[in-house]
Amino acid sequence: MEIPSWEEAKSSLEGQGDKTLDNLNSLMAISAIDGRYRNKVNELSPIVSEYGLIRSRVQVESEWLLFLCDTKEIMEITKLDAPEKEFIQDTYLNFSVEDAERVKQTEATTNHDVKAVEYFMKSRLEENPKTKGLVEWVHFGCTSEDINNTAYAIMLQNARSKVLLTTMGSLIKEIEILSSANASVAMLSRTHGQVASPTTLGKELKNVSERLKRQLAQFEAIEILGKFNGAVGNFNAHHAAYPKADWITLSEQFLARLGLIINKHTTQIEPHDYIAELFDCLKRFNQILLDFDRDIWSYVSIDYFKQKKIEGETGSSTMPHKINPIDFENSEGNLGIANALLEHMSSKLVISRLQRDLSDSTVLRNIGSALGHCLLAYKSTLKGLTRLEVNDDKISQDLSESWEVLAEPVQTVMRKYGMTEPYERLKKATRGRRLDETSYQSILKELNLPAEAMDELNSLKPEDYIGLAIELTKEHDR
Repeated sequence: MEIPSWEEAKSSLEGQGDKTLDNLNSLMAISAIDGRYRNKVNELSPIVSEYGLIRSRVQVESEWLLFLCDTKEIMEITKLDAPEKEFIQDTYLNFSVEDAERVKQTEATTNHDVKAVEYFMKSRLEENPKTKGLVEWVHFGCTSEDINNTAYAIMLQNARSKVLLTTMGSLIKEIEILSSANASVAMLSRTHGQVASPTTLGKELKNVSERLKRQLAQFEAIEILGKFNGAVGNFNAHHAAYPKADWITLSEQFLARLGLIINKHTTQIEPHDYIAELFDCLKRFNQILLDFDRDIWSYVSIDYFKQKKIEGETGSSTMPHKINPIDFENSEGNLGIANALLEHMSSKLVISRLQRDLSDSTVLRNIGSALGHCLLAYKSTLKGLTRLEVNDDKISQDLSESWEVLAEPVQTVMRKYGMTEPYERLKKATRGRRLDETSYQSILKELNLPAEAMDELNSLKPEDYIGLAIELTKEHDR
């Protein structure tokens, strides 16, 4: 049996309602972001989708036209009253999917996506007798890249402020809550996969939240740049038409109106260095989170964490007892995909042949996919964290069965009292051995420690040997 074409599939659903068709759209999506996981990344859709790009282009064209109308040096342009300004702004403020489809229909003829936006704007202006005279001022002095780079800047700005920062912050907060609740829960560390000096669960979680917070602060602080200086970055057309106007300052003012920082020194394209900075920072955040996902997975595997049961959920299709750490695994996989995309974009986008080529355009269209995988990963880790339960019994048991970790403080105290070869003696007595309390005490007796040191070390237990872990966990909570 042949697989039906998309047109055949749509035709078979006629009369069954929009919801069914929407479901088919989801099921037939090539990208998992737009298919299986679409409902988990919906908040990004109006920002970084094709619709979002077109809407942002319309916003730039609309605001540039309004800016020109307010520019005193341009005497020939119609000066607008408030209702006409609102009419123009409404073009993007209430930009619909149907409007975007109109633009795409025009693009099918023009074979030029920005020119299609220009024609859409002109047709919109012609609907109002008081804005008809502005038709040929649309796209004044602009090259397509002026519109595109600014539109992408707006998209990135909105994706960062309205979606990513909130979710990233929630993720860090959840780790901090778990850290604070377990600040004094002593547990074994593992270095090289082997038991090591004890720490606390809270301290290890705090390590992660502090690393993520640092990257989040950097990500938030990166300036979003724009250029609006014409075909090769010199204001050639602007200066030819109005040589007395201060186009550098005017461009700076216009971009500031959009919440962007001017990049004065460009070719035809804004060189995308700031996008590389954004994505490199996201990559570091993601790598830290991926490291965390794997560690939590490992702790689940050794039973330091249990996972809450969810009614009706299946772990394994054949092993009924299992509750798999799928949220952390999902996050790990999506972080890997996200970073592969981000890595390519951050390395490729800063390179362009001479004053420009179009290879950046194809790459930029995948921003939504990269950010979608980021967001999906963050939400998966968040979900996984809400299901974790600390298994105090297992953590305590492992500590009580690992008295060999006290070899470190014993040899360190021996150094304090000037005893010879403390490390070598403890190495001979403990290396490769598992000690319990009895064998630990036996080793102490053989060392001929000073009475004061003996009393101190006799009272020491693995769960007490945590140094300043609790203080370090609470340091930033003060």
